[in-house]
Amino acid sequence: MAVQINPSILSADFSRLAEEARAVEGADWLHVDVMDNHFVPNLTLGVPVVESLARATDTPLDCHLMIEDPDRWAPAYVEAGAGSVTFHVEAAAAPVRLAREIRAKGARASMALKPATPIEPYEDLLSELDMVLIMTVEPGFGGQAFLDIMLPKIRRTRELIAKHGLEMWLQVDGGVSADTIERCAEAGADVFVAGSAVYGAGDPAEAVRALRAQARETLAGAAWACAH
Repeated sequence: MAVQINPSILSADFSRLAEEARAVEGADWLHVDVMDNHFVPNLTLGVPVVESLARATDTPLDCHLMIEDPDRWAPAYVEAGAGSVTFHVEAAAAPVRLAREIRAKGARASMALKPATPIEPYEDLLSELDMVLIMTVEPGFGGQAFLDIMLPKIRRTRELIAKHGLEMWLQVDGGVSADTIERCAEAGADVFVAGSAVYGAGDPAEAVRALRAQARETLAGAAWACAH
């Protein structure tokens, strides 16, 4: 089971995003938080910035859409250069159709769940997805404290993935740091979004390497990973 570290540019300096992207070129993906000030109470960036980032870095873009009406807007992010597009199931009118459209356009399709949204009602959708994102903070702002109460949900999601024999990634986003990444990995996550823990470090690239090493060590002894 491969560990992936995805630095979130929500914690980067928006005045020099190209440089900030290059500062973490050893990362697996660059996590791009798209917020519309409707689905979440914050406004960040949109398609034109994603297009610019795709030209500025060789690191693939992992776009997390915290927006209303992703059924309408998500395909444009694939066309803008995103290699993975995550929509919130709470906002999607037709999540299966949307996931299939994202895949048909050539990107990985991912479904995100806010902290209060259970995974169980969406068990039958998992086979349509490449990744599930469990939010470990309330979406909208970076720098929040990790919600430990999400660990059982991560475990249940991993169990459902195993139950159906699916080869899919399980991502966590929110408060991921050196203090929390091991708990997430032990619970079942293998893709980790880290914002402040990377861009708040003196050497972002080294922070990525250190987080990856921590997660790898934990996964090496995690019961779910050994049984995979």
